[in-house]
Amino acid sequence: MRNRFEIEMEELELDLIKMGNIGEVMLKKLLAALETRNLDLAKEIIKMDKDIDEYEISIEKKCLGLIALQQPIAIDLRKIGSILKIITDIERVGDYVVNIAEILVEFGGEEYIKPLVDLPKMILIVEEMLKKSLDSFIKLDDKLAIETAKRDDEIDDLYERIYEELLEMVNKENKKQVINLLLMGRYLERAADHITNICERNIYIVTGERMYF
Repeated sequence: MRNRFEIEMEELELDLIKMGNIGEVMLKKLLAALETRNLDLAKEIIKMDKDIDEYEISIEKKCLGLIALQQPIAIDLRKIGSILKIITDIERVGDYVVNIAEILVEFGGEEYIKPLVDLPKMILIVEEMLKKSLDSFIKLDDKLAIETAKRDDEIDDLYERIYEELLEMVNKENKKQVINLLLMGRYLERAADHITNICERNIYIVTGERMYF
């Protein structure tokens, strides 16, 4: 029975990584879509949300099945409980990426009111954070999780800079785009918060201690 449990846990963890990898691909495509104003790419991102959602449902069912049928010991139960939280955070990251892609579609390829510098930086950092949060989960590396979670401060600083810069530029003609660009920054800031949650769960899996950033 224990061997079967270990096999099922490995499959569960692999599914979580696959789910997270979809999020990474979505972020890569988002960066390209933002920089090139590529509407087709933005629409591809929106369609990928279904894949994320399907993984969340499937993984949740497997987690509950393991708890009900295999009676996991304390450390395994801690991991399964954390996985249930992590998939929710990954799903939310995917939702925020889709929200930004939908704004890009709404833009319809129009020129930006200013060269975008900080938004692409935010996407890159969020993508790196997601990748490293998954790495820390695979490797049971709490130090990597702490290092990754701390990068949320960079995202907060970039968003604050975007906010202040765009507010100085707003007028009747560009008000709608300013609002949408601010929303993009806000969505990325929230995505980073959810990845920070993943890192906190990874630390909990390894140490059994709660750590908040």
